[in-house]
Amino acid sequence: MSLDARAEILLKTLIERYIAEGQPVGSRTLARQAGLDLSSATVRNVMADLEELGLLRSPHTSSGRIPTERGYRVFVDTLMRVKPLTLDELQKLEHDLLANQDPQHLIENASHLLSEVCKLTGIVMMPRREDQLAFRHIDFVNLSGHRVLVILVTQDAQVHNRIIQVDREYSPAELVQSANYFNETYAGVSMGDVKRALLKEIQEASDDMQRIMQVAANMAREALSSEDPSDELVVRGESNLMDFPELGDVRKLRKLFDAFSAKRDLLHLLDQSMRTGGIKIFIGSESGYDVLADCSLVTAPYSADGRVVGTLGVIGPTRMAYEQVISIVDITARLLGGALSSNERAGRLDSPNR
Repeated sequence: MSLDARAEILLKTLIERYIAEGQPVGSRTLARQAGLDLSSATVRNVMADLEELGLLRSPHTSSGRIPTERGYRVFVDTLMRVKPLTLDELQKLEHDLLANQDPQHLIENASHLLSEVCKLTGIVMMPRREDQLAFRHIDFVNLSGHRVLVILVTQDAQVHNRIIQVDREYSPAELVQSANYFNETYAGVSMGDVKRALLKEIQEASDDMQRIMQVAANMAREALSSEDPSDELVVRGESNLMDFPELGDVRKLRKLFDAFSAKRDLLHLLDQSMRTGGIKIFIGSESGYDVLADCSLVTAPYSADGRVVGTLGVIGPTRMAYEQVISIVDITARLLGGALSSNERAGRLDSPNR
């Protein structure tokens, strides 16, 4: 969108003031703040033009204007200048994201830091490395009520337990045979390839397919696809959103907090960000989810040893301080990736196979 210099200055000034104070901005205030030698009448005319372009709107209760989603988008894409972190902010992030922590603590600290430094809600997706992580071993254990405990071990010695519902009771011998088949077939195969192979096996299963193969494939597929979203996303600082009047409606907050609990929609957005790479900003309805219509989400992917393994970000009102939040999210992603990479290299050096 092409705006003249005067309109750009007034739009930028209005949005910055609204972000800082959360109140509609009138022409007199804007004329003083913009530092331009313009009358209030001239400023009103420019604001009216910006409103026609869909960049500003007038709340019913005020003669001042506030930004629209489109206004924020123009501001973020063309008018805003990202602010570097202060030395204190940078030192705090570096100190709290030390490389000698285990990955779970690093993820939790990153989410907490994002919420604390930005005074918003911090979210971090747990590392997804199934294409690099190899399958080692699986066991099936009978439980009561047509349930089976699946114990999955990956090559990095992590153990994942899942309880799945099955259509009938299986004998211990059947479960052992199923596990043996699966272990012989997939040992050393990446988890990503295992999941894809299971999908193919189920789709191509025929009547003459060995029954034990069907049992193993069905149970393993069920276990691998029943990930709990609470295991995949760390959310911190939800209560910070209560400090913003525009999000203070009880119904809005309840829906937001429900979304934080369910996490699936947030994971979908973070997945999108991970695939596209770089800083990603969803403003209001751009997220595609009604519950986030009054919010913005700023995300950045993080890497470990040169591979993108997850995404982190901040959720807040659309009037968040983008120029600061973007820097904090970007640096946190870099520091988290560096810490995870250091841990991984240290783990390889400590490995008895080295």
